[in-house]
Amino acid sequence: MPAPDIAPFTHSHQFNHVDAKAERNTRRVVYITAAMMVVEIVGGYWLNSMALLADGWHMSSHALAMGLSVMAYALARRYAKDGRFAFGTWKIEILGGYSSAMLLAVVAALMMIQSLQRLFVPATIHYDEAIPIAVLGLGVNLLCAWLLKGEHGHGHGHDHGHDHGHAHGHAHGHGHHHDVNLRAAYLHVIADAATSVLAIVALVGGKLYGAAWLDPVMGIVGSILVARWAFGLLRESGKILLDAEMDQPVVEEIRDVVRGQFATAAVSDLHVWRVGRNSYACILGLVTTTPISAEDVRRQLAIHEELVHVTVEIAAA
Repeated sequence: MPAPDIAPFTHSHQFNHVDAKAERNTRRVVYITAAMMVVEIVGGYWLNSMALLADGWHMSSHALAMGLSVMAYALARRYAKDGRFAFGTWKIEILGGYSSAMLLAVVAALMMIQSLQRLFVPATIHYDEAIPIAVLGLGVNLLCAWLLKGEHGHGHGHDHGHDHGHAHGHAHGHGHHHDVNLRAAYLHVIADAATSVLAIVALVGGKLYGAAWLDPVMGIVGSILVARWAFGLLRESGKILLDAEMDQPVVEEIRDVVRGQFATAAVSDLHVWRVGRNSYACILGLVTTTPISAEDVRRQLAIHEELVHVTVEIAAA
């Protein structure tokens, strides 16, 4: 007997598509940030400004971290059709975001250490030369934020290419999940802008009021702010990497479908995890006292378009 034709029952495992515009803008930001980084570091050493120097080194780590974001996009695109990735390459982007968050945390620690050292061992600061450089740095950061903002706010796009074999007619009310890799790059730019503002405040305050202590104090404040952003991003990306998704609304929606459409069945096993920005896979186990088919269950679950890969197991009670 010949083997059956499985073509009608197969589907793509590319649940997420790399956003070419987001990748292109992130690459531009890397180039701009790297150029400004050199200006601030050289200027900080030359002018003895801890705030300016901290901002420059801070910017250098951001250039590296955003370079990781670009690399993550490139790798996700390159291996998109690689069969070794059972649920696609989207988590390469998440791994890039997680790595960027780790670097951001390191930057916060270094900023804190350097600022504390300068607080107790002050140095002469050349305010007239340092202030224009800090203002230029802020302008560059605002330009980079503008390049990334549009994509950061609309980074959901088309998330999956899975064909369920049936029509979807339900508009679910979930908010779209954003691009974590892009958010990491955006947070790096915003952190840079914040430290630039703090550097300007410190330099202007020092020049006008002779408050040299403002320079290291603003460095300390900046390090605390950056650390908060870093740990927030670590928490978000780490949750995705560890598949800690059972608190998502879609989990209860699956249970609601079973309760509403299959009164004689009970959920014995349920696993849900994310495979794209707004795409989930699930394994559902049911125990039933009357005959039902896995296809019927999948058809009822199809109203939730975020479920792009559903496996149903049914056991008789």
